[in-house]
Amino acid sequence: MSIQPLLCAALVALATQASAAAVAAPKAAAGISREALRDALEKNPDLIINALRKDKKTLFQLVNEAAREEQMRAQAEEQENERKDFEASFKDPKTAQIDDKSHVRGPKDAKYTLVEYSDFQCPYCSRGFHTAETLLKKYGNDLRFVYKHLPLSFHPLAMPAAQWFEAVALQSKDKAWQFHDALYQNQDKLSEAFLKETAKGLGIDMAKAEKDAQSQEVKDRIEADVQEAKKFGFSGTPGFLLNGIPVRGAYPAEHFDGIISKLGAAKN
Repeated sequence: MSIQPLLCAALVALATQASAAAVAAPKAAAGISREALRDALEKNPDLIINALRKDKKTLFQLVNEAAREEQMRAQAEEQENERKDFEASFKDPKTAQIDDKSHVRGPKDAKYTLVEYSDFQCPYCSRGFHTAETLLKKYGNDLRFVYKHLPLSFHPLAMPAAQWFEAVALQSKDKAWQFHDALYQNQDKLSEAFLKETAKGLGIDMAKAEKDAQSQEVKDRIEADVQEAKKFGFSGTPGFLLNGIPVRGAYPAEHFDGIISKLGAAKN
């Protein structure tokens, strides 16, 4: 953040104090309004900067105060925009692609569908995993869970993990879910060796899995998930769609309970 905008923001609060320092004669000061002085200083911030060079402690305090106020304003604006987007999403829910190749837990005709875009190496996605587990237990056959990929570039093991997951799924969807659970339950052990050990422990054809993990089919499947996530505005992980309602971040199960309650109320 540039220092000059912060100084300009601080000048409003400083105007009264500055009038005494910047205007030599009381009679002259009496003819200058607070607003006029503020405008003059905002247009010529070098005047107040020169004055404050003699008191750097005050300058530092003013800039910090202005920075805090700007941060609070930006956060409030962001929260308000998120609230508006959240409310609007109930009228315009997103639609994820779900087909026979998708990784699904729960019945097809469930009342609620939770889609997650996730990264096997992301610590926040580990929280997302536990949240999804909690919701699946709570809602039973009323909820189906769909797992999709969004491996982040700064997590070096995220893409290999996604590729191995898809390779295992080509042999057995049930074993792919076991692989999925094992990786999130042991995220601190994640390594290339751990991926292969976990896959081998599931009794799959390792030669085929090694080949499939590097196949264009697997890479295309992961890329399709990534592009879909981007289309919905997910840049970080985890990202969720609950009946098309976007949730960005590792929110607790209670947050999803609130959306489900709101969805139920909208039907009545």
